[in-house]
Amino acid sequence: MRLLTGNDLKTGAVIWWTGRDWSVHVEDAADAGEHGEAILAAEEGARRVNGGYMIDAIDTTQGPRPAHIKDRIRARGPTVRPDLNLKPADPAAGDWVI
Repeated sequence: MRLLTGNDLKTGAVIWWTGRDWSVHVEDAADAGEHGEAILAAEEGARRVNGGYMIDAIDTTQGPRPAHIKDRIRARGPTVRPDLNLKPADPAAGDWVI
């Protein structure tokens, strides 16, 4: 599974490609498959994402989970204060072990 991620140009928030648009919740991310580079080129050209790149992910029952620790941290939010962490789109989703 391959996901697209980057930063929102207006807010700087970490965003994930949903197959049609961008979301701040990794649980909404869709597999970009072999079309990832073309999608990123179009989205960067339309100025909807900054610094976009593809990552490997694992499909879980709670949704996609980034395979690399760096991207798991980006998906969850700051690690220095748990009260600032990004809450999952689905409140019933299980917590990841980082």
